[in-house]
Amino acid sequence: MKNTFLILCVLVMNVSCSQEKTALIGETEFQRELNAEYKDASTSPLKPKDLKTFNALAFFPVNDTFKVTASFKLTPDSKPFKMKTSTARTPIYKCYGIATFKLNGKEYSLEIYKNQDPNQDPKYKDDLFLPFTDETNGFASYGGGRYIDLTIPAGNTIEINFNNAYNPYCAYSDRYSCPVPPRVNFLKTEINAGVKAFEKH
Repeated sequence: MKNTFLILCVLVMNVSCSQEKTALIGETEFQRELNAEYKDASTSPLKPKDLKTFNALAFFPVNDTFKVTASFKLTPDSKPFKMKTSTARTPIYKCYGIATFKLNGKEYSLEIYKNQDPNQDPKYKDDLFLPFTDETNGFASYGGGRYIDLTIPAGNTIEINFNNAYNPYCAYSDRYSCPVPPRVNFLKTEINAGVKAFEKH
């Protein structure tokens, strides 16, 4: 009986510890998943000294204003081009389509790109890439702009949730090579949504 009680105590303690380890910080699933990725040494872009003290990324408050449904016009005749990065690397992308939407009463357009790497994993065949800059860069958000991951839509509209905007890995360490958002994707407004600037130690 005594042994059974001890076993039960150990099991309860293990379950409690397991729950603590899996408790993720974040207001949304996107935030929780990103925080988990950055806290895990095997997937984190953080430098070792930053990882030691890392608890969670800083996010702007979630705001549905920055979740928009954009009209999406395909650009099948666009030519592949070399996208600039923070290093000499120049990956090949193609403008897959142009998203047009209204934000706070004003209309904006952004080019959305598709990676043209022939060796890309087939599981990413429907992925689209949206790099952009806005008037928060260098102040509240990372100076080099931010990214949003999208997938090819079924129709002529596409959902863009700026609350899911994240920083390039270059915001955390200079060992990475990160695409630089093309000038055409500058939004002349403040996108107070998504991941904020990171304070390095």
